[in-house]
Amino acid sequence: MKTVLVTGASGSLGTSLVEELHNDGYHIIATLGSAKEPGLFNHLPNVESYVVDLLDEDKIADFLARISDRPIHAAALLVGGFMAGSIGETDLTALDKMYRINFLTAFNLVKPLMTRFEAQGDGQFVFVGARPALVPEAGKNLFAYALSKSLIFELANLVNAQGKGNHISATVIVPSTIDTPINRQAMPDADPTKWVTPEAISKTIAFVLSDIGRTISEPILKLYNQS
Repeated sequence: MKTVLVTGASGSLGTSLVEELHNDGYHIIATLGSAKEPGLFNHLPNVESYVVDLLDEDKIADFLARISDRPIHAAALLVGGFMAGSIGETDLTALDKMYRINFLTAFNLVKPLMTRFEAQGDGQFVFVGARPALVPEAGKNLFAYALSKSLIFELANLVNAQGKGNHISATVIVPSTIDTPINRQAMPDADPTKWVTPEAISKTIAFVLSDIGRTISEPILKLYNQS
């Protein structure tokens, strides 16, 4: 049974992905940002959950030491945050907040997991990008968010460059607006049928992790639906 590490597991996408991978026969190590929902995955026998501060290197090291006996085959790093604002409306505090939650939470696991993947001779990373990081017109009023998410694409490029020849790869999933209760509440006049569902993203990630999906080289997969 292959093991997948999923961060941000308590979010709408995270819970959907954990369910999808569990149903596909994976063992999942899920990280949560807080202990508010310790029994979130109690109904899934092949899921183990940990509360981990992904901005604290020491706590990450402790967490990885606790699971050092489990071979991790892939990591889906889903933690992220959103903030609106143009260049003129963006200060250093906003930049730092978006950089930390959208980039550092991924990098802080990529660094030690790359060492583990290189030692075992294979491994996959799945990141979540953002369309505003690819399309300046879409990102100009989401400056800190778009800039921080752009680093995810560069991180994936560098992982793929270092992992080439050692069966280590990175994929970036780029959804449009995700159909979640929070987004429906924030945009009551929008048409959510044009958005992409967490289930669709989860099934795409499951395909990427499959034997066929992992043969795709350096993919950026855009899940925009009709939006």
